[in-house]
Amino acid sequence: MNDSNKTSSAYPKDFVWGAAAASYQVEGAWDADGKGPSVWDKFTEQKGKIWEGHHGRVACDHYNRYAEDVALMQQIGLKAYRLSVSWPRVLPTGTGKVNVKGLDFYDRLVDELMAASIAPWVTLFHWDFPYALELKGGWLAEDSPKWFADYTKVVVDKLSDRVSNWITLNEPQIFIGVGHGRGDHAPGMNLETRKVLQAGHNTLLAHGLAAQTIRANAVLQPKVGWAPVGASHYPHTDSQADRDATMSAMEAVKSWDYWNNAWWGDPVVFGEYPQTGLEAYGDSAPKVKSGDFAIIKQPLDFYGCNIYSGPAIQAAPDGKPVRVPTATGAAHSHFLWEVTPEALYWGSKFLAERYKLPIVVTENGLSGNDWVSLDGRVHDSHRIDFLNRYLLCLERAIKEGIDIRGYFQWSILDNFEWGEGYKHRFGLVHVGYITQKRTLKDSAYWYRKVIESNGASLHDFASAHIHDYSAPATTITSK
Repeated sequence: MNDSNKTSSAYPKDFVWGAAAASYQVEGAWDADGKGPSVWDKFTEQKGKIWEGHHGRVACDHYNRYAEDVALMQQIGLKAYRLSVSWPRVLPTGTGKVNVKGLDFYDRLVDELMAASIAPWVTLFHWDFPYALELKGGWLAEDSPKWFADYTKVVVDKLSDRVSNWITLNEPQIFIGVGHGRGDHAPGMNLETRKVLQAGHNTLLAHGLAAQTIRANAVLQPKVGWAPVGASHYPHTDSQADRDATMSAMEAVKSWDYWNNAWWGDPVVFGEYPQTGLEAYGDSAPKVKSGDFAIIKQPLDFYGCNIYSGPAIQAAPDGKPVRVPTATGAAHSHFLWEVTPEALYWGSKFLAERYKLPIVVTENGLSGNDWVSLDGRVHDSHRIDFLNRYLLCLERAIKEGIDIRGYFQWSILDNFEWGEGYKHRFGLVHVGYITQKRTLKDSAYWYRKVIESNGASLHDFASAHIHDYSAPATTITSK
């Protein structure tokens, strides 16, 4: 293998190499120490909603094992960990009296991260909405943005003396579009488009109020962003027509779909809904009150994006974008998402050029069906190859001058994958859900090398060297 320290890397010296997880997916302790129920606690009680009837009541037991998990993060060499706070753990009824024991958990977790020289990046909402507030109307309630702002202040008052990086919302396209429109996620609603978009509008107001709250109350100078889906595409060929069609596809808003960039991003950055979206949604567009966009549009320090895959686009004779069918036998993840590393390049390029903000890849990773081999290791060569391809494409964007500040691999631990239960394993760390035994996968050691070399080792990768990233079985597990 080449000496990666001698291999040039386009990644900037202060690039943030991290990994991510979400509270409901890893914490467990669903009713411990005064925590209130979330919409996901209730949704998983419904028969047939989750694969094999799984739930997050125990998950990875991170609530009790956080110190062990931070030690594993340190072993991997993470520079940052993107965590999310459970709103009903901090405020059991969503508003009112603070649950001190619940808030203290995040206080201890942040201290543990700081002691390990891992920067905490805090996401305020990753889908576990308080059930008590759902009964009061949820995101459709006019007061929901204020509820979120009040909750934000509680967290900021507690953690902002050590936390400087804040993310308001994670993927409104999903918790609104899939949770309120399609009904496949909590709270499991099948609302008409008008109500779905109104709930979405309220979440954008919540983002704006939260951003204001962070800046008004933070002890450390805050850096504020958010983490929507990066609805990415890539050109079928390198022709200018296909490139232009790809950019057009990433700008589009369709009347039957909430999975897009502009409807969500434009209000946050530009202070208005895109005209294409207003035309697509028509009378279903939300009612905007005077002053709403002044709240929604707040200064951002970075634009987060969660990108895993995206379709190829080609230009029709009239130049309009046309999706190219997936090739027979194309590589795909266990989730059946096509492996398309180009999507990370094109998605980050589109968002950077449209919104003129630094980009942080807040999620990217591969779902697999990983298991511990007879030798005690987890040989996930597919994940190593996947991540290497995607990170090389991200480096391409950096070489072309796109301002990309950080990358968070999803996820640090195998965990509860929402409606899919425990079917999928995204983690750098294998979790035995019965025993709670953690095992660092080969990809964890590979990622450590990437971090140590600041991306230079990406150019050394070859399948013949995969097992160079394995460690002796006696050193790769924790109990």
